[in-house]
Amino acid sequence: MSDAGGAGAGAGEEYKREESVALLVIVSLAALSLLSLIAAFAYYCYITRKVSRRQQSLYLPKRSGSPPAPTPRALPPPPPQQQQGKESPSSNSASDGAGAAAASMAVVVAGERGVQVFSYRQLHAATGGFGRAHMVGQGSFGTVYRGVLPDGRKVAVKLMDRPGKQGEEEFEMEVELLSRLRSPYLLGLIGHCSEGGHRLLVYEFMANGGLQEHLYPNRGSCGGISKLDWDTRMRIALQAAKGLEYLHERVNPPVIHRDFKSSNILLDKDFHARVSDFGLAKLGSDKAGGHVSTRVLGTQGYVAPEYALTGHLTTKSDVYSYGVVLLELLTGRIPVDMKRPPGEGVLVNWALPMLTDREKVVRILDPALEGQYSLKDAVQVAAIAAMCVQPEADYRPLMADVVQSLVPLVKNRSAQKACNPNVQASKSLD
Repeated sequence: MSDAGGAGAGAGEEYKREESVALLVIVSLAALSLLSLIAAFAYYCYITRKVSRRQQSLYLPKRSGSPPAPTPRALPPPPPQQQQGKESPSSNSASDGAGAAAASMAVVVAGERGVQVFSYRQLHAATGGFGRAHMVGQGSFGTVYRGVLPDGRKVAVKLMDRPGKQGEEEFEMEVELLSRLRSPYLLGLIGHCSEGGHRLLVYEFMANGGLQEHLYPNRGSCGGISKLDWDTRMRIALQAAKGLEYLHERVNPPVIHRDFKSSNILLDKDFHARVSDFGLAKLGSDKAGGHVSTRVLGTQGYVAPEYALTGHLTTKSDVYSYGVVLLELLTGRIPVDMKRPPGEGVLVNWALPMLTDREKVVRILDPALEGQYSLKDAVQVAAIAAMCVQPEADYRPLMADVVQSLVPLVKNRSAQKACNPNVQASKSLD
């Protein structure tokens, strides 16, 4: 019995030793796995930061081998260039009409060499000391002043007043974007100033200010009557669409404006339109159907519903904002006006049910446009607006599709004027 008891005790000790060894092996393997996981995560973070910084600093044209945009129609040719390498909005008649055949789809991407660095003293002198008499508007992030440079060029100087990190990021984003992107449908950046606590941006001067002030002369839904006629509005709609098309389709990764609205569409002396104010712009996903997640920023009435609810931002968010602007051009109404009768306070909610009804479209059109349009054209533009403001982002068109749909309307009106001088005239069409 004693021999059997001793054998049993020895077996128990052996089992405990094996158990301890197994536990030690398991703990060692778990520790190695954890260390490997930490190392892999650190490497992933490093690569992600590196790629993000590279995307922030480089805006490259899409490669010629990349697949075309998913649209059944051919994209319009790029705008013509001047001899000095910068595109001119006053020389794009073929582009805004039918669009002449182009030799290539090359994107004009400029370096910072064409952007001047100013001193605060220079801009203080150019704007008369930022005097009230030189003030021309209040932008999203600062006050805008009219100025004249020593060489005689008229400029608009934005004195940014957003303090802290957010203001600095908005300033850097706008300088970065407008220093590298060139299009006749984007407001040109002449230079900037970052001196001490001052942050200033110097733009081309747009003699007719923002679209909003021409749609609503007395800043209200019941104010003065707009003098913008149908043809001018359609040309502005087309040129603004081309600005967004450039940002979405001509650069990679795409640029999402994120604050597209009528006050950010500026007009030169001939009422040519340019998209402005890129302080909230964001680089989009370069994957088909992809999105970037970010905090919700923008202007009430223009923000796409899915972005407002989830923070998921895509180029289709800009398409929705464009649709709201197109509704403003059609109706002469501001996006949100709770002084209106019940059910009419939010422009999209009021107009959308009538946009696809041929007989109801006329009811929503701006009375100031009476007699200036054909019913067929009005119905077509209303249908484009209806597609742009669809609640579901997937049902909205690409901006390339919007451009292709608007081009014939502008071209046809131009042709009618050429053949029939009695057709009501507006500003010369591109």
